[in-house]
Amino acid sequence: MIWCVEDDASIRDIEVYALTSTGFEARGFADGDTFWDALQRETPPELVVLDVMLPGTDGIELLRRLRASARFAELPVVMATAKGAEYDKIQGLDLGADYYLTKPFGVMEFVSCVKAVLRRSRPKTAQALLRSGMLTLDPAEHTVTADGARVELTYKEFELLRLFLSHPGMAFTRDQLMEKVWGVDYCGETRTVDMHIRTLRQKLGENGEHIETVRGVGYRWEAEKK
Repeated sequence: MIWCVEDDASIRDIEVYALTSTGFEARGFADGDTFWDALQRETPPELVVLDVMLPGTDGIELLRRLRASARFAELPVVMATAKGAEYDKIQGLDLGADYYLTKPFGVMEFVSCVKAVLRRSRPKTAQALLRSGMLTLDPAEHTVTADGARVELTYKEFELLRLFLSHPGMAFTRDQLMEKVWGVDYCGETRTVDMHIRTLRQKLGENGEHIETVRGVGYRWEAEKK
């Protein structure tokens, strides 16, 4: 089941029709509050297509709620919106959107996008805690502590740190980080990586010194500071 949250009735009808005609079950919602209420009472969908500009609670706030919820944190979300500025894309993807479609988009592009996100969204097995010195990352609870204190990270900062801690000493290019953290379908500029590395270092304090810049390559996590 795919849920499409879109206030424009004509677009919503096209989304639902495109999905049902290609073998999916689909349901439309005209506003974010109705969608959120149904999410609390009913079986969650396989994927949500979420517009940003909605009456009442907007798509960005709904995405924040989803990613902050233990129950819905892994629910795949495709953002579909007329807002196509780079900042809007970065904001949505950084909060945990799996894909960003800018209107107007073609029906086949829309269906292909949904299929691609569903393929990537495999069930995740339980993972062990990741540790480096006084830093601990819990993949299940989606938390990070440094020297015993909780560190509040955005969704993408968390995924960057998880990647580094899972592969200590490995150098990643900016393009590799874009692909592994932002997804192969995101075509933003690599300065997005630099921006997130900078804020991640700041939030980690002294532990941020473990993120080393590899000249001419990218970044890596060095467990032992030099």
